[in-house]
Formats: sequence, C-alpha cells, structure tokens
Amino acid sequence: MASDRRPCTVPHMSHAAIVLVSVLLLCSAHHSVGARRLMELYKPQPSELLTYHNGTVLQGDIPVSVIWYGRFTPAQKAVVSDFLLSLTVASPAPTPSVSQWWNTINQLYLSKAAVQGKNVAGAKITTQVRLAGQLSDDRCSLGKSLKLSQLPALAARAKPKKGGIALVLTAQDVAVEGFCMSRCGKHASNAKARTAYVWVGNSATQCPGQCAWPFHQPVYGPQTPELVPPSGDVGMDGMVMNIASMVAGVVTNPFGDGFYQGPKEAPLEAATACPGVYGSGAYPGYAGNLAVDPATGASYNANGAHGRKYLLPALFNPATSTCSTLV
Repeated sequence: MASDRRPCTVPHMSHAAIVLVSVLLLCSAHHSVGARRLMELYKPQPSELLTYHNGTVLQGDIPVSVIWYGRFTPAQKAVVSDFLLSLTVASPAPTPSVSQWWNTINQLYLSKAAVQGKNVAGAKITTQVRLAGQLSDDRCSLGKSLKLSQLPALAARAKPKKGGIALVLTAQDVAVEGFCMSRCGKHASNAKARTAYVWVGNSATQCPGQCAWPFHQPVYGPQTPELVPPSGDVGMDGMVMNIASMVAGVVTNPFGDGFYQGPKEAPLEAATACPGVYGSGAYPGYAGNLAVDPATGASYNANGAHGRKYLLPALFNPATSTCSTLV
C-alpha cells in the first residue's frame, strides 16, 4: 500500500470536494443567504468521508530508523532528529507542542482503532515514536536519480523492526521519480514483514514553492508573502512538514485498511485531507493564524525539543469532518 504527500498548492481532490470548497469560498466572499443555502444542501457521500476501515494501525513503541541519502549538514540533520524526539509524549516543551500534535493523532485515530478494530480491543495503548538509529549514504550509492521502485530496497537498509518505520530522506540534489510534479513525499509498506517506510525529499533547489510552502512563494495561486522558516532553512522546514504529514498517514493507514478517504489506491489521510491548513482561519493561499517568534520573525505552530519550533499540518477530525489545528 502506498500513499503520497502531494504539493499543497495543487491538492488532490475529488470533484465533490472541489465543489464544496468553491461553495465555502463563495459563502465567505459574499455572505449571501443563497450561498449559505447552497452549502447546506451539499451532503457528502459516505465514500467521500474519512473513516476507519477496520484494519491495522501502528501502535505502541514505534521505532524509526532514518536513512540520509545524499549530503546533509549536521545542522540539517538536527532539525529532523529533534522533531522525531519531540514526538514523544513525555518530551517537555511549551504549548502548543509537537507532542500535543502527536497526541491528537492518538485521540482522533489510534485510540478509536483500539476500540473498534483488532488492535487489542478495549485496551489503552500509549503510542510513541522512538528514534532507533540513523544511517548516512552521502555518496548516493544508487545514483542521484531514483525511481520509486528503488525506494523499498533503500528503506530495507534500515532493517526496520516489525511495527517500525524506515524514514528515507533525499538531499536537495537528488531527483526522485514524481518529486515536485505529483508528490512531495510518500509512504508505503511491506505487509508480509509488517513494516513501513516514509520517503521525503528536500525541495530547496527543486520546488520550494510546491513542497515548502508557505516558506516560499507558491508556483500557482495567490502570491502571498513567504513566511520565515523556524530553522532558517526553507528546505529542511519543508521536509519536517512533509515528514509529519507522511508519518500521520503511515501510522493511521500503514497497510491500506486503516483510516482513509476516497479510493484505496489514492487515499486522503489524517493530514493530507487538510491540504495547506496549518492554523485557524486558513484558506487557499493563506496558511492560517500562526505564532510568530519575536526574536526571528519565524512562523510556527508547535514547540519542540531543544527549543525548536516547527510548522505542522492540521489533522482531519473524522468525528466533526473539520481540520484540527494547534493554533
């Protein structure tokens, strides 16, 4: 099973979803009674809702092994490793925090699966990500132009344990099939081994307007001013946004029978169902109301380990059919 994190400026949406967004924009722009009535008349089909399909989710202790493919500086690696450390619920950080974001996944998805499905029904399970190890391939042993078919073998080098995740990160000068054109990242799984992998690329020099927005002006749509990235590195902060989106998807729908919306082959998941939403009041071209660091001017919505600040995607709430944000 595989799922993509598509460029947020060109979200993958069904015709019905596009109609709904158009109606919502019309209502916001004109505040007319007629527009509100049109919105009230729209009733999504059950197949268009993000629901639980009674399958497996990842729970308990989830070991994550990182593979750095290509050249990354120590400072760049620290941005990602600190984010992964921040996912631990016990990680001390001011609110809003990365661990709060992770706990939202627990509350909206994983706890529901434990009750409804076959994941130790009725038991209360604490799920957290654990950074298990890191491996570097600075010389790009498979070359600097990768096909999607090569990613599983690359992920296998991490030797992920059952229920674990291999996180494959490619450098800014490495081209991956479909990167920037149709995806910013992807997750897939090995059902037999019961392991999963996530791949995300650094878009700094290839497509920051597609895969690092709102820290770079978008290629299409409203040209709003770009925001200041918390780490000072547009590519790495963009990677964290996409890593978060893919991790949310892989833990809630690792083998294609968990939580998703739409066709199984091209699903919308916990974070990808809320494209371009990072704070309250978000709309196309506007990421939402975010916190701003007075010292650096950087925009963020979550505090992390070692004083880090991050911008994380909103999570879809299946119970209310709304996007849940930290700020």
